[in-house]
Amino acid sequence: MVNFGKSLMADQLEEWKEYYINYKMMKKKVKQYVQQTQNGGRDREQVLKEFSRMLDDQIEKIVLFLLQQQGHLASRIEKLGEERAVLMEQSDSFQISGLREAYREVGLDLMKLLRFVDMNATGIRKILKKFDKRFGYKFTDYYVSTRANHPCSQLQQIFKQVGIVAVVGALSRNLAFLQDHQGSFPSIYDHPSITLKDPIIEQINHSVQKLTHATNLLQFIGQHALIIPEDMQSGSEDLVDDQSYHFMSLLLNLANTFLYMVNTYIIVPTADDYSVSLGAAATVCGVIIGSMAVAQVFSSVYFSAWSNRSYFRPLVFSSIMLFLGNLLYALAYDVNSLAVLIVGRLLCGLGSARAVNRRYISDCVPLKTRLQASAGFVSASALGMACGPALAGLLQTKFKIYGLTFDQNTLPGWIMCLAWIIYLFWLWISFQEPDHIVRENSVDTPSSDSCHQRNGNLEDGLSQPFLIDAKERLDENGDDNDDNEEDPEDSHKPATSLAAAYRLLTPSVKVQLLIYFMLKFAMEILLSESSVVTTFYFNWSTSTVAMFLAVLGLTVLPVNVIVGSYVTNLFQDRQILVASEIMVLIGIAMSFRFTSHYSVPQYVSSALITFVFAEVLEGVNLSLLSRVMSSRLSRGTYNGGLLSTEAGTLARVAADMTITAAGYLGQNSLLNATLLPSFVICVASIFATFCTYNSLY
Repeated sequence: MVNFGKSLMADQLEEWKEYYINYKMMKKKVKQYVQQTQNGGRDREQVLKEFSRMLDDQIEKIVLFLLQQQGHLASRIEKLGEERAVLMEQSDSFQISGLREAYREVGLDLMKLLRFVDMNATGIRKILKKFDKRFGYKFTDYYVSTRANHPCSQLQQIFKQVGIVAVVGALSRNLAFLQDHQGSFPSIYDHPSITLKDPIIEQINHSVQKLTHATNLLQFIGQHALIIPEDMQSGSEDLVDDQSYHFMSLLLNLANTFLYMVNTYIIVPTADDYSVSLGAAATVCGVIIGSMAVAQVFSSVYFSAWSNRSYFRPLVFSSIMLFLGNLLYALAYDVNSLAVLIVGRLLCGLGSARAVNRRYISDCVPLKTRLQASAGFVSASALGMACGPALAGLLQTKFKIYGLTFDQNTLPGWIMCLAWIIYLFWLWISFQEPDHIVRENSVDTPSSDSCHQRNGNLEDGLSQPFLIDAKERLDENGDDNDDNEEDPEDSHKPATSLAAAYRLLTPSVKVQLLIYFMLKFAMEILLSESSVVTTFYFNWSTSTVAMFLAVLGLTVLPVNVIVGSYVTNLFQDRQILVASEIMVLIGIAMSFRFTSHYSVPQYVSSALITFVFAEVLEGVNLSLLSRVMSSRLSRGTYNGGLLSTEAGTLARVAADMTITAAGYLGQNSLLNATLLPSFVICVASIFATFCTYNSLY
């Protein structure tokens, strides 16, 4: 793997050579400063200020050249506009076609400029990381806090491409006008929903969106699933085409996601009643609900590894385990065994194939539809979360067939048994193993962890996210390889164990995983104890609890629409992150019972605040996690998706065990006893966020 310094020299345009960041010189300076500070020859503050001035000079050189080139492009567009005005009067279609090509030539030059910005932005990010690594993460905090938000900051010119976006707008408008030489094509400004189907403009728009971290609804929801990082890293390097892509197989993965979430939450409204009917305390519902999450801790690992070789077999195994688990859950009442009930839920957890569902979307769905598929994954999860309790609310009946009891406690198990049998039949006749899995299983060829390959052309380079392109992320853990004794090949290999993956976690990644743990813990406490709490304080029926949980679940998609479409365009992700954490803390604090009287409005309003802002927090948290995580955690079995899944699953386990343990204090103390850990963890996550705030770009 070529290190970044060498690739920068190899990829830069010869005529612009003097305007690129002098990465080699900056790297040597870092080494010198380290040696000088270790020998006592330089004060750290003096080094910081001197290196800051040096980096300021480099950024100024880049920005001034960028502005100069933008001016040249603007002048060319202006001259072409004059030619267009003359040609429109003549209606010469041949010359209009030539003019259209001239505009596209400007577009190609603009793509070169975008690549110039991308490479320099990567250099800036890498040199900041290198200085952080050598000086204890101090320099980025100092530099970003004093430069990024300053009104005269030139760093903002690299972060926010206002001038380039204006040039793109001019190109799009003129090409749209020329698409119909009569000039009847509607203006892009009057009809913003109309997109120009021009390959050059599409490539430029895609590049600009990556450079500016532009966040639309699909991208936000896709990041919510932590599927987008692999997309981002691979950019447009896509081996999956429309011929090899099988829509029905994708639909089966989404159906698996939906049914699993229904299976998870369908028992929540009745778990306390079921445990009481078997002679246990109502708070044992925490064990019943949490046992599924306990098994998922282990199933996530083997399903992630299994998906390297097949997608069909893991899904079949998942369906069988979930069928058996639900069968035992339903039979537990008639055999009067709490152990059978818990074993059934454990088997359901062992059938959790969410790692396979994520992996299929990231590896085997074409790039152009991956965002929609990622959004579908989150939507299927949200819909299943809402449908589970709602379905439980409809099962308020009781009858017997051949000695088997069918009531509100056992019917969820029987219904899910039937659902998984139907799904298994559908899976068996409709699923198609991806081509790359078939090839790897039939012939001994070098394997790949995804359906992608790299081709390294200009458009591919531009499709990488701003300041996080593939080369930069592949090198960031190898410290550029040229001054690292570690084998370059080893420095880019995926983690081979959870311990190896943990060693790749930077403080920023650890904090984001802590936040993810916190929000999952708070949500699980809220959902799992809802039936016990509302029955004790408000005497709610099972149907009322089910309706309440369904309403909470239905808020997921509207919240994602609002945040993804509007809020993320107004505020930085890190600002939304902190605000959401504070609101979750407020929601938790409002949930405490401070007096002898605990009202329905207090409980419902605090639950809505906690749940809604936890959902907002989850999307932003996973978006930031995708940016700060090492590229080595984007591939292989022990990837970032697995780590986040494990963090969330462990949080659910801890929350459910907390509910059961707090039950020994009595139901009167249950609410406050379970909310206290949520409050403490939330405060800790907010403190940790502020400690790493300036490292969250």
